[in-house]
Amino acid sequence: MKSEWKEFLQNAGAEFQNDCVDSFGNPERERRIAHTGDLFCDLSHFGIISAYGDDAAEFLQAQFTNDINQVDEAHSQLSALCSPKGRMLCNFRIFRREHTYYLLLPYELLEAALSRLRMFVLRSRVTLEDASDALIGIGASGNKIVEHLCDIVGGLPGNVDESIEYKDFTIVRVAGVVPRFEIYGLLEAMKKLWQALDVHASPVGADVWELLNIRAGIPVITAGTIDAFVPQMANMQMVNGVSFTKGCYPGQEIVARMHYLGKLKRRMYRIGFDAQQAPETGTRLVTETSTESQDIGTILSAQKNPDGNYDALAVIQTRDAENSQLKLGDTNGPDVTVLDLPYSFDDQVKE
Repeated sequence: MKSEWKEFLQNAGAEFQNDCVDSFGNPERERRIAHTGDLFCDLSHFGIISAYGDDAAEFLQAQFTNDINQVDEAHSQLSALCSPKGRMLCNFRIFRREHTYYLLLPYELLEAALSRLRMFVLRSRVTLEDASDALIGIGASGNKIVEHLCDIVGGLPGNVDESIEYKDFTIVRVAGVVPRFEIYGLLEAMKKLWQALDVHASPVGADVWELLNIRAGIPVITAGTIDAFVPQMANMQMVNGVSFTKGCYPGQEIVARMHYLGKLKRRMYRIGFDAQQAPETGTRLVTETSTESQDIGTILSAQKNPDGNYDALAVIQTRDAENSQLKLGDTNGPDVTVLDLPYSFDDQVKE
């Protein structure tokens, strides 16, 4: 995190844990605001990779699950980097600003993703860099956040994944139960934006933003789930994160085969449970009768909700998600309830 930005946030009341904004002093109140009010937060828990050069678009097109040709100053997209076996090494949002592509992914995965991408540069005229300190990120959400942001900056992207580039920042609309936006820009402009938002909305910690991602059904691959799932298992095709008509990329054959010929036996579900603490990513789900060797389900992300219980996203065997009593961790663990997602599996044209 850029030191000047961290100092600014500390002066605004931010409390940090491992260089990530934990809260602004009252985590329980902040969770309640998530679904009853307007909020904004720092997004420094995401790292940023920049890609630029004459061959940048061609290079990225050959690496990712989505069609980079659809990304311009007015359109962003979700995408993923896969292993040759078609399993996601990371997933991210990508947008373009001033002829540079920016990838937004969990900071803990940035170095590994950057190193892997650089392996394939060869003679391509593309430069890949850690740009985490070059742009500051702010998330904003709420029923009235459109009105507030319009008063502050002017026009906003109208649909999910659309973006607008201004002189000092870019605004991206992201999926949410209520309107949500991510804004990335230069330090001084983002300080002014933060102060302007503080008049209309409440600052919250990173966990609240992740709770909103869970409620929106947006998967995030982290260290505990690297190389574990093909994109469809994490519903990436449901959030416009996969193109089945673009050219080749690592793992494309397997991803395409599952789409055209296979039947998904695992999908990502939103679940709820009561637990003493948040489970780590990668925590197992079991049934009352499953054995130690059976792979029933895996937690992708989990956050405490306003009721004091947990919301989570998990990749689960479809037959067990629909027909079995699930447990967290082991057969003595908390009961798990399958909850609604904001999109339907019936919307998928073909598995």
